[in-house]
Amino acid sequence: MMKENSNCENCMNFVYDEDYDEYVCIANIDEDEYSRFISGSRCPYFRFGDDYTIVKKQM
Repeated sequence: MMKENSNCENCMNFVYDEDYDEYVCIANIDEDEYSRFISGSRCPYFRFGDDYTIVKKQM
């Protein structure tokens, strides 16, 4: 789920999953954290990654 304030596209935890054929978040988020996140809070697991650092991680 993408939210405007989440900025998932720049997060190191947002990776492409070939099984689902889409991008998914790999952070281990429990139900309470997820409910806070979808209610508008900032994601506690956000880690900024530009294109170069994300590609290095995937190699």
